[in-house]
Amino acid sequence: MTKIDNLNGERRRQGRIEVICGSMFSGKTEELIRRMKRAKFAKQKVEIFKPSIDTRYSDEDVVSHDQNTIHSTPIDSSGNILLLASDIDVVGIDEAQFLDEGLTAVCNQLANNGIRVIIAGLDMDYKGVPFGPIPALCAIADEVTKVHAICVKCGSLAYVSHRLIDDERRVMLGEQQEYEPLCRECYQKATQKEENNKD
Repeated sequence: MTKIDNLNGERRRQGRIEVICGSMFSGKTEELIRRMKRAKFAKQKVEIFKPSIDTRYSDEDVVSHDQNTIHSTPIDSSGNILLLASDIDVVGIDEAQFLDEGLTAVCNQLANNGIRVIIAGLDMDYKGVPFGPIPALCAIADEVTKVHAICVKCGSLAYVSHRLIDDERRVMLGEQQEYEPLCRECYQKATQKEENNKD
């Protein structure tokens, strides 16, 4: 392999990890689908995975809020990805915050094997707390893209997905009836109001 071949990566697959994170309604899945479809157009072998608990729009397809779809394989644990991703050029993982902490090691192994890994997920839960394996994946990623929804109260960039119903479960699948994107200031006002209402 010549030096030039090595620099431009034309002669070999380059493993890498790309994370797309942000609040709900920010376009994470939309961006994941866009990158996966580009890889397909480039005649690369792609496989997309999602947690089997995510059945909001479809049991098998990954579907964005704008109804763009791409076929996926539902999985129960991150270890399944290694079993199913042999002979694949690009692996996509949607709603990665719902997967186990082992996902970080799995993604590292895939990238070290020359596979491009594209991960989409919430970086924070509805309380603004870092969510699942996403923070660790951001740390080891070659590239992190933070996307933003628009705050429904003031029109600023949203910071967090505010839960609209009284439910303390950390994992709760939902849509616009259950969540709204809010900026930091509007989120603080909303949570303060909720606290006052409890008193």
